[in-house]
Amino acid sequence: MDYQSILAHLNLRAVLPNLETLIASDDQAAALAKKKNICIRFWVRNGPDAYVKFEHGACQVGQGNPGRTDVLLFFMSCRHLNKMFDGQSTPIPLKGFTKISFLTKEFQAITDRLEYFLKPSGSSSKDPDNMALNTRLMMQTAGRGIAVLCETDPMAKTVAAGIPDGTVVMKVLPEGPAISLDFRGGKAQMTPDEVPSPMACMLMKDGQIANDLLNQKLDPFAAIALGDLMIRGQTPMLDAMDLILDRIAHYLK
Repeated sequence: MDYQSILAHLNLRAVLPNLETLIASDDQAAALAKKKNICIRFWVRNGPDAYVKFEHGACQVGQGNPGRTDVLLFFMSCRHLNKMFDGQSTPIPLKGFTKISFLTKEFQAITDRLEYFLKPSGSSSKDPDNMALNTRLMMQTAGRGIAVLCETDPMAKTVAAGIPDGTVVMKVLPEGPAISLDFRGGKAQMTPDEVPSPMACMLMKDGQIANDLLNQKLDPFAAIALGDLMIRGQTPMLDAMDLILDRIAHYLK
């Protein structure tokens, strides 16, 4: 796959699913989705296919054709989709013209809210609740991004091929959040929680350390030396996973 194709997969499979966590965690976003029962499909020509479903106040993001679709948004190419995520283009609506107002009002406000937490600035970045949600979102994006790159990025695929089957846990001490990455046959799957008996663990001292690490404000080697980042278990698995993690920044800026 080329750069634009890989980025499109990351946008739909690693970034877009953050809407589920946002709706479940943020009252303002939840209020915008309340009582909205609608399914929006993102269809990219010769590219990935995904959907966002709002139902009974909850949000579900999935891959492929959901079957029932209320709004169908078509993109001429992966570049077209990626430019939309950057706010530089608009999709082509093929279905759901009567629901365009939801896209331009509530859905736009929800995605703006997501960006507010993913890319905080000023005083909002220092708010403890905002920082906690940013940490959770960034951690889950990283986990899903690793899984996507194991399938799409040539360098990541090579690295992943050498990772033994098993699970790696990333956790903020003492009580989370945490994610688990299950590596099997050179591929990975992320779950947004901690599984028992992992083969390796990456433990971050507290929420501030985790937030700084995930936002690339803290050098991981310095954090390890200071005891702010602790590694346990099969260190080679963590080293390999870290190489793939570094590739995410090559695409998601």
